Amino acid sequence: MYDDTGAGPLAVYAHGGFTSQDVERRMNLFDWAPVLRVGRRLVCYDARAHGRSTGRPFEADYTYVSLADDLLSLLDHLDAPEPVAAIGSSMGCATCLHAAIRETDRFSRLVLLLPPTAWASRERYARANRAAADTIERQGAEIWLAARGDAHRPAAVADVPAFPPTPPEPVLPSVLRGLARSDLPPPTTLAALRCPTLILTWADDPGHPVSTAAALADCLPRAELHIAHTRAEVQAWGLRIAQFVAVR
Repeated sequence: MYDDTGAGPLAVYAHGGFTSQDVERRMNLFDWAPVLRVGRRLVCYDARAHGRSTGRPFEADYTYVSLADDLLSLLDHLDAPEPVAAIGSSMGCATCLHAAIRETDRFSRLVLLLPPTAWASRERYARANRAAADTIERQGAEIWLAARGDAHRPAAVADVPAFPPTPPEPVLPSVLRGLARSDLPPPTTLAALRCPTLILTWADDPGHPVSTAAALADCLPRAELHIAHTRAEVQAWGLRIAQFVAVR
């Protein structure tokens, strides 16, 4: 399911794992109004099994590669006449990168929000996801969520409310295991990606380490990186993204 707003060249947004378009609006996390004001058509969609989109309990459906298939299928459905600007947060960031390396000519610009753990730091995240999936299957999602307690919150978003995962409990272990099987494309592959790229992240977030964002900025030939330390800086991302995607 997706929301289609505005008119002009197409920009598409892929949200982070376990959230949805509705949840991100309620979190007041990102402001997309500036993107519409610069004359872009913005399509925001719910990834499979998230929010209003359905999904199956098959972990292969939730790897970054499969999610990139979904993004490319959405672009087919939208029938965009020219390359699009792709914006992705966390899981959505990885989705956009995998789609862009597969069909580079379909993308004019990339905006990568909160790049997730990758490469050397990925295995620790993968182990935690597999353990979480096992816990949910044995004891239920409530036990897993309670065991997580008050997870560390970066200072830039410490006041943002937390929401439970949007994938339904019967599918949630498959989502966790699919993400555990995933990683960003290798740096040597990303080095061939020539489209301009804006990377935005915040500090002090183990799940979205600045080290991943910095490594991406180093290996992508036309990338710029900005790191937020305050809520005000995160709230300014919408305007920064709009200025970036408005360039033709």
